[in-house]
Amino acid sequence: MTRDRDFGWRLARTAMLIGAIALLPAMFARTAPAQTAPADLIAAMQAGGKVIFLRHAITDPNQIDSGILGTRSMQRNLTGEGIRQAQDLGEATRTLGIIFDRILASPVFRARDTAEIAFGRDAIEVTMDIVADDYAGRNVGAMIRATRRLLATEPPPGTNLLLVGHRTPLQMATGQSFPDTVLPEGAMAIFQPGGVAANQIIGRAAPGGDTFELIGTLSAAELISAAEDG
Repeated sequence: MTRDRDFGWRLARTAMLIGAIALLPAMFARTAPAQTAPADLIAAMQAGGKVIFLRHAITDPNQIDSGILGTRSMQRNLTGEGIRQAQDLGEATRTLGIIFDRILASPVFRARDTAEIAFGRDAIEVTMDIVADDYAGRNVGAMIRATRRLLATEPPPGTNLLLVGHRTPLQMATGQSFPDTVLPEGAMAIFQPGGVAANQIIGRAAPGGDTFELIGTLSAAELISAAEDG
């Protein structure tokens, strides 16, 4: 009976994911945007007014990822390299003068740890709004809608909103593919709330019609190198 219930839950979860994807806006700009130069992306973040989606730092792909919140041993975690990467990311943003009004993090340990190591535990807010899809359970649709709303949220002048999360929910919320070649672990996708440019983004975030534009992506190495170069 337990096996039947587990199988039934897997089928139900698959159906929920399919339904959640169906909630995505009907019209997406599928064409990948031209990549903006790293220096221009950094300048855009320094100017503020952006929503920055930071994919968690480097993890061990061989670890179990169970979908169970709150149990570190049942999740994929940061490696030693990932911990150093998170430290370097935090230091790089401070060196470059990139200011965050709010920092939200998924409760899954690899994202939460990235945010806490980079920016300090007291500086972050942990929220299910950007949880990994396989940890969202029956609330995956609500997570996708919440992520869209956040991507369309304009921060106060001179500041940015930082979301520390996972690649798959970002793809589900935007309808845009972010392979490892575009958004590796530790990379950032930078969005302009409210704008829609030709052949760039992407989605309708809320019933009121709020939108967001993908400016480009920036790897951890590119950000850290820029900070080191002064």
